[in-house]
Amino acid sequence: MDIAPEPERGWKGLARALDVLAPSADTSLPLSAAQVSQRISTLIAQGRHADALQAIDKQLEQRKNRGEPGANVQLLFLKARALAASGDHNGAIGIYQDMTMYYPELPEPWNNLAAEYIAQDKLDLALEALKMALTADPSYALARANMGEVQLMLANDTYRQAAASGVPKAAQRAQQTGQILQQ
Repeated sequence: MDIAPEPERGWKGLARALDVLAPSADTSLPLSAAQVSQRISTLIAQGRHADALQAIDKQLEQRKNRGEPGANVQLLFLKARALAASGDHNGAIGIYQDMTMYYPELPEPWNNLAAEYIAQDKLDLALEALKMALTADPSYALARANMGEVQLMLANDTYRQAAASGVPKAAQRAQQTGQILQQ
């Protein structure tokens, strides 16, 4: 024996009526630039560097396809960060170098370039990059603090070399600067 279905009452009926009235086109809004950047930053923070790089490349390709002029500096920063986090420090350096050529007035690429040079123990290059960051913005406190760190590293190296050559008190100074750097 077949049982007749219960007549629709209440919310199910309304839900179906609303479904019929729903637009057939996709009306969802694309993520804002800030939302995209936040999503990519989260991927980097989670260690999902390949996913972050894929999302960045997708965004860059979409910008290109839409014919948007110029570059998205935020996406370039994120790409360099993702490359560095994934171990591709030379790739990150290349992006930061390009940014310093195209946007020399921005201190952040110079500072980040210096950080990559420090990671590779290229202290003289790091110092020069930090000088450029401070030329771009003399009040950029992070670059100034990083410059102090690099100068301490250079002093420590110099004191260790002097100590190896037998210069009195150089070993003590090397130890002192080394202790400061470890803090």
